[in-house]
Amino acid sequence: MPTFGVVERQLRGLLCPTNCLMFPTQSSAQPLETFMMFVRRSVMVFAVALSVARCADQPTAVKAPAGPQFLRWAATPQFSARITDPRMRRSGAMALTPPLSLDQYAVSFWAVRGESRSVQINYSSSIDSLVHPFLQLTTTDPQFVPGVGQLAMGDSVLITVTVDTTTIGVRLEPSGLQFGAPAQLTVWYGGASGDLNGDGVVDSLDTALAAKVLGLWYREANSNPWTKLEASQSLVEKSFTYALPHFCDYAIAEVLMDWGVSY
Repeated sequence: MPTFGVVERQLRGLLCPTNCLMFPTQSSAQPLETFMMFVRRSVMVFAVALSVARCADQPTAVKAPAGPQFLRWAATPQFSARITDPRMRRSGAMALTPPLSLDQYAVSFWAVRGESRSVQINYSSSIDSLVHPFLQLTTTDPQFVPGVGQLAMGDSVLITVTVDTTTIGVRLEPSGLQFGAPAQLTVWYGGASGDLNGDGVVDSLDTALAAKVLGLWYREANSNPWTKLEASQSLVEKSFTYALPHFCDYAIAEVLMDWGVSY
């Protein structure tokens, strides 16, 4: 007749396969406190696994966009601008005007329908002694001006570019100006801190995150919500490029995500 220990081992073999989790039996080598700690940890692991499984089964257990958070300048920038005018090329003069100090952080130029005109805004800051690009805008076909109407070939409209010195953004006016062939806009965001994950270091993790969360956004007016554009991003140059059908406000922002979990 088998002893109690033999019967216990046989029952354990029937109730649990050889590769299952076996709870330790109490012995002088393994005191009760160690056994109870093992049980508590096992229950915790099971509870976490069950919670993850339940979340995975729920369609609401995903990240939902909470809205954009606009990139801010890492240091107070100083701006300058250059305007390209093809008439200077034809006269043999320099194609670029001398650097312009932005008066109240705005620069204006005449855009002509049928001619290429562009402005490039650069910045410098206390981060280094270099001059970096911030914005380039090129127009060839301004077509309709609000309050004025349709432009004929050779007609012009005064364009004003106002820089936001707090966030990486810009206002293009006259608001609502429409183009036949889209205007080309490039905005560089290298003037932001670059530490997107907040770990105090700018590295490849931030570059990977920039590809996922950064975007070029626009709004028609102050009362309208911001909407993300399908702009082309260059991770190397830290820039976005977009073909503008019309003028409004533009800014570079990252999408904030919220966890919405329900059971």
